[in-house]
Amino acid sequence: MTDPIPAASPARDDALTAAAAQDGHVPAGAEAVDGEASAGADSLNADLSVLSTLADGAVVRRARRGDEEGILACIQALADYEREPDAVENTAEMIAETLFGADPRAFAFVVEREGGIRGIAVWFLTYSTWTGRHGIWLEDLFVSAEDRSRGYGVALLSALAGECVAQGYPRLEWTVLDWNEPAIGFYRALGAEAMDDWTTRRVTGEKLRELAARV
Repeated sequence: MTDPIPAASPARDDALTAAAAQDGHVPAGAEAVDGEASAGADSLNADLSVLSTLADGAVVRRARRGDEEGILACIQALADYEREPDAVENTAEMIAETLFGADPRAFAFVVEREGGIRGIAVWFLTYSTWTGRHGIWLEDLFVSAEDRSRGYGVALLSALAGECVAQGYPRLEWTVLDWNEPAIGFYRALGAEAMDDWTTRRVTGEKLRELAARV
């Protein structure tokens, strides 16, 4: 799920209209700076895993080995927020295999500041039979409570949108809990449309085994 991004105030739509310009999100290499700062930025952006740099020194980058514990901590914190603290069966080892194994099928972007993982976007590819092209499904979007209102949520979504544009994917999709009005307002302000005509269906556990046995 993709819920706890906004700060406590739910009335953020107006402020987010120009979010990309006001939240400290600076695409890597997009702004020219002078002297030592320029050299430092060039060195940082030479790392191809870095997707953008933020005004407070945080970077948005592709996840890499060594991030597993930080990613797992964010997943658990998201589950806690969504009132499902015991639902996480994932482990750091499973994350390593999923994201960094021989044939990864899921991917992650992270926000790193001062050596710590402050936010995550975990995603995978979808496919639309109508468009004939892949898209991105955002499974988890999370920013730590103490780091909200720094623009990290917008920066992660911007990075995902950039991935879509670069790869020719026409869709970026995710779900949000219907009781989370702050997140719903946040997403609406960024241009995300609600798919009100569609509902999610899930088969799991014994029902999944029963269905598999129907021949």
